[in-house]
Amino acid sequence: MKVMITGYGRMGKLIEETLTAAGDRVVARIDIDNNGDLEKLDKVADVIMDFSNPSLTDQIVAYASRTGTALLSGTTNMTADQHQALARLAESGGPDGTGVPVIWASNYSLGINLFMHLLPQVAAVLDDWDIEITETHHNKKVDAPSGTAKSLADAIDPDRNYRRVDGRSGNCGARPKKEIGMHALRGGTVAGEHKVDFFGNDEVFEITHKAGSRQILVDGAIGAARKLILKKPGLYDMESLLFK
Repeated sequence: MKVMITGYGRMGKLIEETLTAAGDRVVARIDIDNNGDLEKLDKVADVIMDFSNPSLTDQIVAYASRTGTALLSGTTNMTADQHQALARLAESGGPDGTGVPVIWASNYSLGINLFMHLLPQVAAVLDDWDIEITETHHNKKVDAPSGTAKSLADAIDPDRNYRRVDGRSGNCGARPKKEIGMHALRGGTVAGEHKVDFFGNDEVFEITHKAGSRQILVDGAIGAARKLILKKPGLYDMESLLFK
């Protein structure tokens, strides 16, 4: 593959290292200090791999629209309007009006995506149990709860029938049934841990995923990119790439 990397932090650099070892080519690197280059570049890559910041999202979408380049995004904390822009890009945003292949995921690891695939089945069976989500990350992470924790909640409750509570304090009263607690722990160098607890009468069922390093995210994203560039224009997710 020929790849443009947008967001050249730790994730972007590890993507380049892994691609180069596999014989792929990184043909452009875009970050905050050279994002103006997007306005000058023609199509140079098969796919954009974006792990940047929402402040660059609009420019990246505009570039993908102008050039018809497939876009893989792992950028979290985007606005609802930016997610809608990804959907428009996939549907009709290409230079000929037919759209481009687009995928967005908060987490590209195989284990996390299997986690999200299983959660609706578990939640359907344990529908009257109490549900809590806990995520743990390194002390440099700037957003909370993590994008992955939010995606886990969406897998359990896609229609938003549950109230989501970011932690609890004070005299908050007894826990209501239609509530999902979201808890963020920060410390050290933890790459990422996510746990969902289902609490019933006299029993607890939990699912936990622990990431040993960012490499699992990189491997999953590169695997998804290889599949994406073979797809027709449209908006994809890891569920559709892995399980359909």
